[in-house]
Amino acid sequence: MELPFSESYKIKMVEPLRRSTREEREQWIKEAKYNLFNLKSNQVFIDLLTDSGTGAMSDRQWGAIMMGDESYAGASSYYNLKNSIQSILGFEYFMPTHQGRAAENVLFSVMVKEGDYIPGNSHFDTTKGHIEFRKAHAVDCTIDEAANTELYHPFKGNVDPAKLEKFMSENHAKVPFIIVTVTNNTAGGQPVSMECLRQVRKIADKYGKRVVFDSARFAENAYFIKIREEGYANKTIKEIVKEMFSYADAMTMSSKKDAIVNIGGFIAMRDNELWRQCSTFNIMFEGYVTYGGMSGRDMNALAVGLDEGTEFDYLETRIKQVEYLGNRLKEFGIPFQYPAGGHAIFVDANKVLPNIPKEELRAQTLAIELYLEAGIRGVEIGTLLADRDPVTRENRYPKLELLRLAIPRRVYTNNHMDVIAVALKNVYDRRNELKHGFDIVWEAPIMRHFTVELERVK
Repeated sequence: MELPFSESYKIKMVEPLRRSTREEREQWIKEAKYNLFNLKSNQVFIDLLTDSGTGAMSDRQWGAIMMGDESYAGASSYYNLKNSIQSILGFEYFMPTHQGRAAENVLFSVMVKEGDYIPGNSHFDTTKGHIEFRKAHAVDCTIDEAANTELYHPFKGNVDPAKLEKFMSENHAKVPFIIVTVTNNTAGGQPVSMECLRQVRKIADKYGKRVVFDSARFAENAYFIKIREEGYANKTIKEIVKEMFSYADAMTMSSKKDAIVNIGGFIAMRDNELWRQCSTFNIMFEGYVTYGGMSGRDMNALAVGLDEGTEFDYLETRIKQVEYLGNRLKEFGIPFQYPAGGHAIFVDANKVLPNIPKEELRAQTLAIELYLEAGIRGVEIGTLLADRDPVTRENRYPKLELLRLAIPRRVYTNNHMDVIAVALKNVYDRRNELKHGFDIVWEAPIMRHFTVELERVK
């Protein structure tokens, strides 16, 4: 008999969770203005708001923290991280930042100006926010298959080469670089194939443009290449990662995802002159170039996390847990972005709650109902996150209205996944009773979903 799949780690420490009543949750979410970001952590039973910085570090990472060098300049921890980035990712130049959006802020301060166009695959919230804050334009060239949540496609995160080529042929003079997000978060944590990365590189070379990777979940992307793309089954994750980044000129990373740390990020590049230009902004916004908003101990943990996060056994355990939750939802007939992504399940709110008018925020309504049902906190990836058009100030209604259930790394067991699945089934079973959603009472002018205030439609 074949042995069942099991985790590639054992648990050394636990944190208690408090169960709440529905009456308590109704009061808490009302006080939070129906914004799940406003909830206190002790008001949440299973927290799937994000997989960013919420993972459990390993014994090796905690050991590295104790060896952190807190020198202001030239700390040994910086060089540990530099060596890790160079050996695993292949970039000679880098600078640390306190997290991914800080890396985008520094890099885009050099590379993006008003009127520019930045084509890519479904720019995520902070990426698009930093582009539009600079009065530039994010252009989505994702393949059409990504919009069909029921369709199987091994690489739904792909850039469509035909779309990209057409856009570049007409607008290349206003394009400073092409960005590729690996994996594609907005499309459902979906991977990008190696062949797609080659095609993007070829188009960029044709027009003399740089390629930048948004690399928060690059290791998960490499795992999918290994198990789904022809020619990579016998390659190690680190070998696949090395090839992936060979097609990029620069990268940003929120290390709080695939490097399994609680804080940190970095920019890496091949060009010394770009490094020099970025260093000015890094010093202004983050800190000196050898710490950039990070402590030495956190850089040490990040260096170890890059190594551990690019090992197959770890990635298989991590991604199979997400797949397990997807399979449970499939049993219950609950529609989600299929196949399951690397870091999260994205429930299709358009199909779960078609009775809710799109103006009343279907995905946010579903997220709130799941919280009320069982104290489970997810996040809306839909109209709220899409923000308003910078010119018309009208709401943008994306093709996909998704509830993202992001699974923290090495934190929950499959028993927790069962609780999530049954809670969603309970909401799904009473979906026809839900007729109204929410109206916006107050919103920020950009990246509104973090602080938005809502009220129920009566």
